[in-house]
Amino acid sequence: MTETLWALSLTAISISSIHTMSGPDHYLPFIVLSRSRKWSAFKTYMLTIVCGFGHVLSSVVLGLIAVFLGWQMNKISWFQDIRGNISGWALLIFGLIYLIYGVWQAYKNKPHKHFDVLGEDVYVFEHKHGEIVMPDKRVKVTPLVLFAIFVMGPSEPLIPLLFFSGTQRSVTEIVVLISVFTISTVLTMLLMVILGRYGYSLIKTEKLERYSNAIGGFVITTCAFGMVFLGW
Repeated sequence: MTETLWALSLTAISISSIHTMSGPDHYLPFIVLSRSRKWSAFKTYMLTIVCGFGHVLSSVVLGLIAVFLGWQMNKISWFQDIRGNISGWALLIFGLIYLIYGVWQAYKNKPHKHFDVLGEDVYVFEHKHGEIVMPDKRVKVTPLVLFAIFVMGPSEPLIPLLFFSGTQRSVTEIVVLISVFTISTVLTMLLMVILGRYGYSLIKTEKLERYSNAIGGFVITTCAFGMVFLGW
């Protein structure tokens, strides 16, 4: 593996892990449903894995569109001579924009999905931090609803990483990035659910969740900075 592929892989792992751990919605519903409905460990973990793959699938689909665009750009003759610099700078610019967006989103306290526990049931709703949500605005969570929520919630930071690999026409990079992102996301979800079922918590996510996009932007910016200025 080249230094660039190592950098991209570590970035994908970092983004997927932080994105998953910082969002209680990635594991809390499984923990609560497992306890309230007395699911077996096998059933709980299998649902977690299925939803994890569904979550990754939507990210990969959008990422493959980015791969296609990068692949098409690479066919332009003048682009072939400068693709390394242009791709690296494009990744750096995206990282900076995403970082600024994440900070702005945290400052503006934008609405986001969250889960609530009422008795033996779990409900999903949109709210801002500190905002009270009325009961009629909540939707009861079932395994099918949970799967749909994860499929419709892609992880955007994977897209520029795959676009970069598309411009390099590197099938190896694309396969490795998708693989490590998928494995990291699913394993992190599974780890958090396992810990939660036995009453443990890996990190306190209440405050970290608000800054997850900013952290993702920072990780991408760091990776791109290394590629552009340090020769990764």
